[in-house]
Amino acid sequence: MMQPHAEKDNLSLSCAIITLSDTRIKDNDYSGSYLVDSLQQAHHKVEHYRIIPDEPQQIEALLEEFSSVDVLIFNGGTGIAPRDTTYDVLEAKLEKILPGFGELFRYLSYQEIGSRAIASRAVAGTYRGKLVFSIPGSTPAVRLAMEKLIQPELVHLTMQLRGVKA
Repeated sequence: MMQPHAEKDNLSLSCAIITLSDTRIKDNDYSGSYLVDSLQQAHHKVEHYRIIPDEPQQIEALLEEFSSVDVLIFNGGTGIAPRDTTYDVLEAKLEKILPGFGELFRYLSYQEIGSRAIASRAVAGTYRGKLVFSIPGSTPAVRLAMEKLIQPELVHLTMQLRGVKA
């Protein structure tokens, strides 16, 4: 039987990346590309990568469609502009919210961009046994979230969801 710490060290997660944008395509989705590369470098599998408009019905549909993955990362649509609906959809669907994620993200963002950080509605939580992260779409914000918060805790949080002590 594999020890929990050994399992944690070897755990490769299946992931989905969803970029919310009305203007991005794969050629100019630097944030989505960064997320894919970052996860693959950490030996996780990116099973799905999509760019969709910030439409509530499409966000909900992907939550259901990507039911087989361990992790969903949405980037974009977390502000307060009229088209920014990602937070509203996900917050209503998440079964358990990780308030510390949004709080720490805004704190770290404040250190980089100042008071503009209050406009971020970054959120994370669980939905049907998988981790869901929703982060702003700017590449600096995506890097910050991945390097400081998501990557360091991804496997640990997944192990907790699976009921494995790490």
